[in-house]
Parts: sequence; C-alpha cells; structure tokens
Amino acid sequence: MSGARVRLTADERREQIVAIALKWFARGGLNGTSTEDIAAETGLSQPYLFRLFNTKRELFLACCESCNHRIRDAFVEACFGDTPEERLASMGNAYYELLTDEDLLRFQLQMYSSAGDPVIRERARELFWELIVEVRERSGADEEELFRFISYGMMLNVLTTLELRDRFPKS
Repeated sequence: MSGARVRLTADERREQIVAIALKWFARGGLNGTSTEDIAAETGLSQPYLFRLFNTKRELFLACCESCNHRIRDAFVEACFGDTPEERLASMGNAYYELLTDEDLLRFQLQMYSSAGDPVIRERARELFWELIVEVRERSGADEEELFRFISYGMMLNVLTTLELRDRFPKS
C-alpha cells in the first residue's frame, strides 16, 4: 500500500519537530527563529506545535536536551581504552567527527548565547555539567585532564565555526 500516511505518536512527532527546530534555531537563534517556519517544515499547524510545546522557549529547551544527548551518546559509544588518556582520546575523536554536523555545532553556540535567558541558562548549565560528569566518570580522568579535554572541545567549536579546524592537529 504505497502512499499511505503513517500516523506518528505524540512522542515521535515531538522528536521530529525537535530535529527540525534544532536546524532552524542553529541558523537563527532563539529570537531570530519563527515557529511558523518550524511548523511549516514539519507540515503541522502552529497551534498543534504549541500543543506539544507550550512556548518557543520550551521547544528551544527540548533542542538543548537533544543536542546534549547526542554529544553524550557519542561519548558513551566511543569511550574505550585502558587508561584515562586513551578513553579521553576516543571520546575526543568522536566529538571531532560530531562537529561535522554544522547544525549541531551551531545550535550549541546558540544555546550558550541564549544564556541571557535565566531559564535557558540554568538548563544549559545543568546539561553541560551532566556532560562533564559523564566524561569524568567514564574516562577516570583527573581534574586537570578533564579541564584540558573540555577546553579543547570548546576551542574546537570556535575553530570549526570559523572554518579553521583543519589548521590544527586532531588531538
């Protein structure tokens, strides 16, 4: 039966909307993104979008969660090695590859730049800290190694955004 539409559950629809919204927010930020555009791309009405996400901020926060989960999942999947250094290197390589997703990278930067909103700042802080704790626990790295790993990742964000990443070594 070709052409039959498959009805998505509310959770599946939310996931679809978040994936599309993340791309829009990555390009326009919280204030520069229209929920009308997001709704149109998903093929939904704006009122239905707001039934699933009460506010644009709530949708943005769902994108924050999704972004952070993708990074965490990449770290978890890639974490291997006998020493903290090897485990950090494997997670770093996974993050390096993840940065090829320009929307994910740009959304991260939008999330941080939206921290003027206290609700977004608080959730972004929690998510970032959860990521740090995950890396610490999985890698077994000491505080100095952990700080260096996180710092290098943040520098990679900037280098990649400015298209300078290829001028620096991978690890």
